[in-house]
Amino acid sequence: MFDINKMLKRKLKKEGNEMTIENEKRKEELKEIKRLLINIDMVNGFVKEGALASPSIQRIVPENVARVREFINSKEGAVAFIRDAHTKNAVEFNTFAPHCLKGSLESELVDELRIYERFALTYLKNSTNFVFAPGFINDITAMENLKEVVLNGCLTDFCVKNGGITLRDYFDQNDRNVKIYVEEVGVDTFDAPGHNREEVNEQSLKDMEANGIIRVKKYLCK
Repeated sequence: MFDINKMLKRKLKKEGNEMTIENEKRKEELKEIKRLLINIDMVNGFVKEGALASPSIQRIVPENVARVREFINSKEGAVAFIRDAHTKNAVEFNTFAPHCLKGSLESELVDELRIYERFALTYLKNSTNFVFAPGFINDITAMENLKEVVLNGCLTDFCVKNGGITLRDYFDQNDRNVKIYVEEVGVDTFDAPGHNREEVNEQSLKDMEANGIIRVKKYLCK
């Protein structure tokens, strides 16, 4: 099993009033990752409580848990949890109702997934695009042997699609031959007036396909 705990350990060294992180070993261990599961926004604020929570997202929790367990136990796989964690006056709140404030219960992973967070990478984002989460692209760059990325989580038409297409563009721009998969059983969105869940979900999957992301019913972790 890939020891993600070991990878995440950092040696802190105090120099005056500054704490510096010696991360060369971590970079070397990131190079070992060949398959990365990116689990997006499976937090309480989208699943269980808050202004943007939706019962439809609860349906994909079992598949998300299954895939996380598979990747954690795979030899060359790793898991990256993406969590919405907004500042109090987030500009995004001009578009969406306030939700998932950093440090709040809404911003925490659902209990079914939270127990695995200590075995995974975690990135906190303040927008609908996980690629811009602090530290994310630096770590992706350090994963020099990465061959496959799998996307699951929510919401299909916002954070999954926005981040997925941007990541595809990043790999293309840098001539990195990395395949990105999105699995149908592992993503979903919400139902609302003018926002039919099934129709929006299907169109979002088509949009990702059109941008070079491989659509699969279910990803089979090697």
